[in-house]
Amino acid sequence: MKLSRKQYQQYLDAIAALPDEAIDTSDIPELTEEDFRRGVRGMFYRPIKKPVTMRLDADVLQWLKKDGPGYQTKANWILRYAMLRSLKRDASSQKAQPRRRAAATKSKQLKKAG
Repeated sequence: MKLSRKQYQQYLDAIAALPDEAIDTSDIPELTEEDFRRGVRGMFYRPIKKPVTMRLDADVLQWLKKDGPGYQTKANWILRYAMLRSLKRDASSQKAQPRRRAAATKSKQLKKAG
């Protein structure tokens, strides 16, 4: 039997209202530490793709295409890798800034005292 939108929403609301103790999880095995160690983060993550037009150097495009189909995926992978490295570098630089300021202030204080 197919539920109407209203009936489906009522069904979801009834499930959401159940206290945790009333939910039977006996058919679901407990996860162990080993299960978490074997887990893969982001395995089902699929970012939204946007079509773009880019002007690339001919030799770069030739290099991307040399392995055949999939050059756009390869280009996306390379750009994502560069983006993540840049974000990581920016994050570590942001963490270091307060220490740099403190060191510069201390250096100024030592110069004034000396």
